[in-house]
Amino acid sequence: MKSDYDELDRRLVHALQINGRAPFSAIAEVLGVSDRTIARRYTALRSSGAVRVVGGVDPAALGAVLWFLRVRCAPGAAVPVAEALARRPDTSWVSLSSGGTEITCVVRTESELDSESLLLAKLPRTPRVEGVTAHSVLHAFYGGPDSLVAKLGSLDEQAIERLRPAPVTPRPGPVRLDDGDRALLATLATDGRTGIERLAVITGWSPTTVRRRMHELRESGVLYLDIDADVRLFGVRTRTLLWLSVAPAHLEEAGRALAGHPEIAYAAATTGPTNLYATAVCANQQALYQYLTNRVAALPAVRHLETAPVIRTVKQAANER
Repeated sequence: MKSDYDELDRRLVHALQINGRAPFSAIAEVLGVSDRTIARRYTALRSSGAVRVVGGVDPAALGAVLWFLRVRCAPGAAVPVAEALARRPDTSWVSLSSGGTEITCVVRTESELDSESLLLAKLPRTPRVEGVTAHSVLHAFYGGPDSLVAKLGSLDEQAIERLRPAPVTPRPGPVRLDDGDRALLATLATDGRTGIERLAVITGWSPTTVRRRMHELRESGVLYLDIDADVRLFGVRTRTLLWLSVAPAHLEEAGRALAGHPEIAYAAATTGPTNLYATAVCANQQALYQYLTNRVAALPAVRHLETAPVIRTVKQAANER
């Protein structure tokens, strides 16, 4: 991917983070350029893999569970194991860290049986896997519909308000998905800007039904729009996984404080040997050092901190590019 992005690229990505399905004409008006310029820039960024709008699904709204897995492998075995995990439809953020011998990934399980199958049977018996640590996500402090781009973007409040979509009214209660819903969500997971007419063809619904169902899924908390962006757009190059042990009485306070840091892309309370996980992104190693010794050091009741710099990301979003 290119590294010489300009300010218009960054402003466009920020606009898409605010409203991923905003018409190019609306974005162009806010950014003060032509529709054709926005369309051309988006096409270039999208084709290079620098950005895409995706329809995210909140697993909790469907009764699923998120796990962070730390898979320790024998030297030379991590890459094929990571690639095998990346091919699974229930994984995301498959990364190599710790000198290339540890894999970290996010796994979504729909039931206890799914959890047992992967965590107790398949992975531990995989050749050259030396150990697996599983951390179930109890509460997300930042992530999902909360995007790092919102922290790094340069649009002012007036521009943000002009682009911000109308809020949805939360719809409580259980959600049941049919085949049309699954086709809709799968398509949006690949391209959140897929047109209504195309979605109608894929689902077999009318355009009116597509619009209504998308709105209902957003109200129920199942569907949200996210942006999958190359963070180098904003001068960020280092991604580091943080595993913290915090005194239980201070976990909520520490998690909320961590979520407010501009360096944090994701933060959650988890089960396991450590109870607070975060992904930090910094400009370079020196910036990471400053972050750890200043902001992280000021968090309350941190008993232990482990850092794992990501050396390769094998899979990012839930669907591969």
